[in-house]
Amino acid sequence: MRVVRFDYAGVRRDLHDSLYERKMQDAKIRTAVVGAGKMGTIHAKVYSQLPQTELVAVVDIDAGKAQSLADQYDCRASTDCAEILDQIDAVTIATPTVTHLALARIFIKNKIDVLIEKPLAANVREGRKIVALAKKNNTVVAVGHSERCNPVAQAIKRLDIEPKFIEANRISPYPFRSTDVGVVLDVMIHDIDIILSLAASKIKKVEAVGVNVVEEEEDICNARIVFDSGCIANITASRLGLKTDRRVRVFSRQAYLSVDYFKKSGIIIKSDPNINVVKWIQEQKEAGTFDMTSVNWPDLLHVEQLDVSDKEPIRLEQEAFLQAITNRELTPEVSAQEGLAALECAKKILTSVRKNKWRDKIDGES
Repeated sequence: MRVVRFDYAGVRRDLHDSLYERKMQDAKIRTAVVGAGKMGTIHAKVYSQLPQTELVAVVDIDAGKAQSLADQYDCRASTDCAEILDQIDAVTIATPTVTHLALARIFIKNKIDVLIEKPLAANVREGRKIVALAKKNNTVVAVGHSERCNPVAQAIKRLDIEPKFIEANRISPYPFRSTDVGVVLDVMIHDIDIILSLAASKIKKVEAVGVNVVEEEEDICNARIVFDSGCIANITASRLGLKTDRRVRVFSRQAYLSVDYFKKSGIIIKSDPNINVVKWIQEQKEAGTFDMTSVNWPDLLHVEQLDVSDKEPIRLEQEAFLQAITNRELTPEVSAQEGLAALECAKKILTSVRKNKWRDKIDGES
């Protein structure tokens, strides 16, 4: 027997009785992690700690790595996804980007909800296939843009501002991992996703330049995105830095923000509380009786510390994913469609990088 359910979008959904009853009775959601690397290890740890889940299995093509991680959480180890399909309700895919489509297809076709580590796929074409598969099978697909769940990003989201200019810098030492993709798909994709959510507008134009130093793909990139709304974003990403620096500045009519993702801190200077400051300066200039050079600008301003929580980003990301599984009126923190939008923007950046590629020799020289 199969249960027929209509979700909030009016889409017919067939679910096995066992899975439907588990979700409706608030039973623990059976989870698995595919990929026992750095991110897979983090996801396994958080799944094991969440009260609404039961970590059932760890899968990796390296049997030793799978077993080692599975032993930490007393769950099953496997090298084959097919072996766990009838044992789980949801899965995190934390494998090299080039494998995302093939693995996602296996689970989505078996009605298993999926969280895919960023980026959604290796390219836009594969990303669109994943989105289409999710829609066809009415399956929840979340994308692991964990920086969207960074407490600082969450604090910015709560402010509900309309940005006019955004500047983001994401610089770090060489990671010796994720070298199957360039810096745009490796780390800049985080800022692309956040900027798209803040700008909430279609992209009008993209200009970018990138340089490869260690890898075949770009290791350093700067991009300028112009939106239909008039908002402009300037993004710099590098994996060849001497230290880690993850900052973003947002300019809007309502406020100015300067935040540090790495330190999870930030300041906000709102327009309303500082109207009197502007008025005072104008009055003093008109009077001409006061030496304005003796004034320290920062001392005049009303500056607030951004209200930042201390919640772990991956935990917040997984909780939103699990809530979307049990309540179809909710969505993951970053949906497959949003992950695809970030991928489409990244493609525009990479196209511009290739167009503006640096050359070792000036054209015409031998």
